[in-house]
Amino acid sequence: MQKGINTICVHSGEVLDEVYKGAVSPMYLSTAYAYDGLDTSIYPRYFNSPNQKKLSEKVAELEHAESALIFGSGMAAITTAMLSVLKSGDHVILQNQIYGGTRNFIIEECEQYGIEYDFVDVNNWTELKSSLKPETKLIYIETPSNPLLEITDVASVTKFAKENNVLTMADNTFASPINQIPIDHGVDIVIHSATKYLGGHSDITAGAVASSHDIMRKVFSKAKNFGGSLADQTVWMLERSMKTLNLRVKQQSNNALDLAEYLEASDYVDRVYYPGLKSHPQHELAKSQMSDFGGMLSFDLSENCDISKFFSGLNLIRNVLSLGGVESTVLSPEKTSHSLLSPEERESQGIKSNLVRFSVGIEDTQDLKRDLQMAFASSIAKE
Repeated sequence: MQKGINTICVHSGEVLDEVYKGAVSPMYLSTAYAYDGLDTSIYPRYFNSPNQKKLSEKVAELEHAESALIFGSGMAAITTAMLSVLKSGDHVILQNQIYGGTRNFIIEECEQYGIEYDFVDVNNWTELKSSLKPETKLIYIETPSNPLLEITDVASVTKFAKENNVLTMADNTFASPINQIPIDHGVDIVIHSATKYLGGHSDITAGAVASSHDIMRKVFSKAKNFGGSLADQTVWMLERSMKTLNLRVKQQSNNALDLAEYLEASDYVDRVYYPGLKSHPQHELAKSQMSDFGGMLSFDLSENCDISKFFSGLNLIRNVLSLGGVESTVLSPEKTSHSLLSPEERESQGIKSNLVRFSVGIEDTQDLKRDLQMAFASSIAKE
């Protein structure tokens, strides 16, 4: 029988306390386990300590995958997964608007591995088809995208990929498995920066990969050599945090829609990027593949507002790196997540100097609106 989402979050992936019958998972911190008489030797770098194995099961169940692995960071998950299915001479197609760290990895590292790549608008079928080569082995997407919340037509991309015997990989960080299940739409491999919504409290750095048993065997083969495993104390913290994943993400999604509507009506804002808004050009597409629209949004400040003064005028909302925590945060993509891109690359993607990325938390939205209003008022350039 299929369990409900809250039940999966709370109970799947638990390590049962067989000794004291405690209600929470015991933490296994040992790096030295017996090996004689065992079918498998336990060693944390091999992703098979008790806490690692059980948490991987939780992630796999949430993502409707056969198997999963937990990594030390989102980039460890992304790079290991990519290099597990790509080799010298291969070609990868990547969605043009993706997380800056992923793009930087491709540009800086792929050449030395002999891997060719193209960044394309994957929703432009002419462009997508023309980028396909005999050597293409992977299409990489991120939806909703960072930072402008563009939506990729997942079912269409995966159909195209399968017709051409190409794997697909999706970064599901922004949506989380609460709002979107890429595997249900044909995606082969799902990636997470678990630092974000899976962790949810801005105190964990982690990543995750979920896929079929066959693909995950390849991922494990690379992962044990690259050494990207996560320390068991952090694994335990992540498992604990994921118990409330559905509750947190539902509240963040509700809050984000409320605030997106508020920002859209504000004279201090030129444009709001949020797929839950009916004005979003891909709203209907988002509805067709997401159960809700998530806690992330972005907006362009009005030209008569000073973005530095806006950030300094905030009191409740923090101007900090990262996203997905229970607390609301903002940042400038130009100076942080996409700072490694050239000005020309940012301009081509629509990332402006007055763009604000807003990770909406679980606070009362009336308090967040008051905080924004005071920051807007203080951002007006004075003559």
